[in-house]
Amino acid sequence: MTIACITLPHSPPIDLEAVLYNAGDGGPKEFEEAGDQAAGKIAMVTSRPQTKGVKRWVHRLEKYGHSMLAGAAGFIFVNHYPGYGPATGSIGGIGNTAEGLIPAISIGYEDGMFLARLLERKGEVKVRIRSTDVCEPMTSWNVRGEIPGTAVNPQIVMLGSHYDGHDISQGAIDPASGTVAVMEAVRVLAKYAGRLPQTVRVVLWGIEEIGLVGSYDYVKQHAAELDNIRFYFNMDSAGGASPKDVMLNEWQALAPVFKGWQKEMALDFRVGQTVSAFSDHFPFLQQGVPTGGMESVERSFGGRGYGHTRYDTLDKAELHHLRDASALAARLALRVASTEEWPATRRTQAEVAQLLNRPEYNEERANMDKIADYVASKRKTK
Repeated sequence: MTIACITLPHSPPIDLEAVLYNAGDGGPKEFEEAGDQAAGKIAMVTSRPQTKGVKRWVHRLEKYGHSMLAGAAGFIFVNHYPGYGPATGSIGGIGNTAEGLIPAISIGYEDGMFLARLLERKGEVKVRIRSTDVCEPMTSWNVRGEIPGTAVNPQIVMLGSHYDGHDISQGAIDPASGTVAVMEAVRVLAKYAGRLPQTVRVVLWGIEEIGLVGSYDYVKQHAAELDNIRFYFNMDSAGGASPKDVMLNEWQALAPVFKGWQKEMALDFRVGQTVSAFSDHFPFLQQGVPTGGMESVERSFGGRGYGHTRYDTLDKAELHHLRDASALAARLALRVASTEEWPATRRTQAEVAQLLNRPEYNEERANMDKIADYVASKRKTK
């Protein structure tokens, strides 16, 4: 029988026939318990972000990496949401390489459950996968605009969202809703041109979905001005239905500032603190720049829903959510740009290292470093 599937971005061309191995949700504990059972087989994992024995979010890239470490010959990513079909997402960029080491596809929940039942009943199931993917260099751009500040040496207040989506859908919520909210916020702020002491800069990032390439490149090219960035506010998918809260990236000195503005503005947004690595704020955070984002303070391990599937379409975008996101972004940017004394300054690299030196971050980083070393060693032997 034939099962509908998509290849994941950065998957190499596929002509593979191998036995299937069901690795459950694909977390580190599950592969550890499996031993060498996945070696030479096609590892099948779900997209469920919370896995056995792990309290943090386990990303697709880590699951793909654990499959490689287990010696798997291929990777099948099963969407854990019924009815949405295959979910996409890059598997490249590990070990500084664009192309993945083993081929990877995605299938829908229903087909994944069918294969799991078949495997349980038959004991062994062989899968054949073929594709004609090509991984080759392409060109992308970051799009930048700004409202110059009037101060003698103005600092920079940044708003940003990536604009690249996946080619299986319109990407209406992820990322277009955030892009639209950023553009609308700066349109409103343009009315204050010539009256803001600090510069407001907006950047629409390219190539976020396959490795934060646009924002990493920006940070590299603009290294000389990072000391001058007062705050970067990330708005990835901000115009969706999620609560419009302010999530700071462990900047305790900024919490009372934003909570004070919340009272002034008579809005019910919450202010939280966390660190995450999978959006365009992270290259700035790694360089010590004060960062935050518009996202729900209440953390969820449910997953993306229709995100990264063919159903992330324009009908999901509701005007009042877009208005809420753009209005909050504009009002916050106006205050950040107008405040005389800003209590946050750039962290040193030692302070960044200390921030990231926590059990919940160390485990993930150690796993990804191990995977990257493995990929690099395999590349050298080819």
